[in-house]
Amino acid sequence: MPPTAAERLGHPPDAKLLLVNCADLGSSHAANVGVYEALRDGLATTAGLMVPGPWAREAAARYMGEDVGVHLTLNAEWEVYRWGPVTHAPSLLDGDGGFPRTVEDLWDHGDLDEVGRELRAQIERAILWGFDVSHLDSHLDVLQGRPEFFDVYLGLAVDFRLPVRLSGPSTESDVGFPFRRLAAEEGVLFPDHCVELRGTGVRRALERALFSLEPGLTEIQAQPAVDASELRALAPDWGLRVDDHDVLVRDHGLRSLAARAGVQLVGYRPLRDAMRA
Repeated sequence: MPPTAAERLGHPPDAKLLLVNCADLGSSHAANVGVYEALRDGLATTAGLMVPGPWAREAAARYMGEDVGVHLTLNAEWEVYRWGPVTHAPSLLDGDGGFPRTVEDLWDHGDLDEVGRELRAQIERAILWGFDVSHLDSHLDVLQGRPEFFDVYLGLAVDFRLPVRLSGPSTESDVGFPFRRLAAEEGVLFPDHCVELRGTGVRRALERALFSLEPGLTEIQAQPAVDASELRALAPDWGLRVDDHDVLVRDHGLRSLAARAGVQLVGYRPLRDAMRA
């Protein structure tokens, strides 16, 4: 049996490690403030930068060496708030001039050469801005839902020698191909388990996870943002994002809860270093 990600980090087989990943850094000013507060003063251990996001450059200006990866972005799902590619990529635009709103639209019309160039440019721009990129993940999980898109995702992970976020083993049957095995065969590391929120905030999932965590490295993803008129205007789920920020930053009991449950908080950077060793 191959070693778990936790074992690759030097922990015993029964160790319980939790990676708390903040998505959508760079999407808004409210998200930038919320994510960095969660990383610096809260339970969060890593975050993903949306390089095409309207506030990505401001996120770069705030960066102080935190564990941040690239949240590879090919969709702009909100109705009144738009962003688009950083490269010339006509197949990655919808009628509003931004990325497609739906995953299906992207899969149906996205040219794979343009997809590859766009995603590589997003990683390179994050590096140019000064980020010590720790991992790759995929906005809306679009890159693991089709084999041809996953090939691009996996190729970038190999080229940049970065671990990736992948859904748990149970989702492989849903998409119809063994993306976790394919990544492992290429030497790409990823968490052993992934907590799927399914449209709810992180509060209850995090509380449950602390007492039911399986041995190995488990990832749970949050979307923290501070309450602001900007956020309320652009994000239909703004309430969940504000609550994610509150639970990660203000619920001080969760850290002691994690300690009592024998859970150790980790980021992606150790996984990247193990992959490169």
